[in-house]
Amino acid sequence: MFPAALTQLALTFPNIDPILIQLGPVAIRWYSLAYIGGIVLGWLYARRMVRNDRLWGGKEPVTEADLDDFILWATIGIIVGGRLGFVLFYDLPVYLDDPLRIFKTWQGGMSFHGGLIGTTIAMFAFAWRRKLPVWSLIDIVSAVVPIGLFFGRLANFINSELWGRPSDVPWAMVFPTGGDIARHPSQLYEAGLEGIVLFLVLRVCTHNLLRLRTPRFVTGIFIAGYGLARIFVEFFREPDVQLGYLYGGWLTMGMILSIPMVLLGVGLVISAKRRPA
Repeated sequence: MFPAALTQLALTFPNIDPILIQLGPVAIRWYSLAYIGGIVLGWLYARRMVRNDRLWGGKEPVTEADLDDFILWATIGIIVGGRLGFVLFYDLPVYLDDPLRIFKTWQGGMSFHGGLIGTTIAMFAFAWRRKLPVWSLIDIVSAVVPIGLFFGRLANFINSELWGRPSDVPWAMVFPTGGDIARHPSQLYEAGLEGIVLFLVLRVCTHNLLRLRTPRFVTGIFIAGYGLARIFVEFFREPDVQLGYLYGGWLTMGMILSIPMVLLGVGLVISAKRRPA
């Protein structure tokens, strides 16, 4: 437990109402808007990329019309995969006792790793149905995912959830749901690394290095980059209470799920080959 004096020196948490607008029984939450904003802005950015012939070195392999149709598939993959991922990876016993709770998404509980799996399935299925080069589609989606991650982590911060471990750093905060303890604002660390930094790295890959011409490369950088960012932030983020530390007071489920991502990402980068003109 940190001394009370340190807690008093902590930054004041900006207590923003998680509900933006309440219209009778209908509540519009910042968390929902984060998903919507991430998907819409990502879609618009993706459309700009496929319009830019310079990025592809010729005709783009995926069209704007393809992306317009894929957005529904992606949304379903994100929501269904994210929810089922949380159920399976983080809190399975609780949901086995009360299966109907799976559908109560307004109570929280989404997993990025589950959403990634759901979206990947959607991309393979959509590419197969449209006869599109699947890795080019995945590269496009990978380049825009950090936009959604940025907004999602800001929503986690507003909701006062997924906060960090106790800390005495000058920017530590006392979260309303985190007890009377100053903590790392780990949601903001993730927003910066998984959102802003990873977006800029991928932007360099797509627009400066022109790596969309090399299928799998951008996807590999995204997967490895996210895995590394998540592993780093897990050292500052409080583990889920129902799981705690899995080994040695430092290993978390987030790390275990992210380590294979780093290895897979490196493998994709190494195996990437230039697309025929």
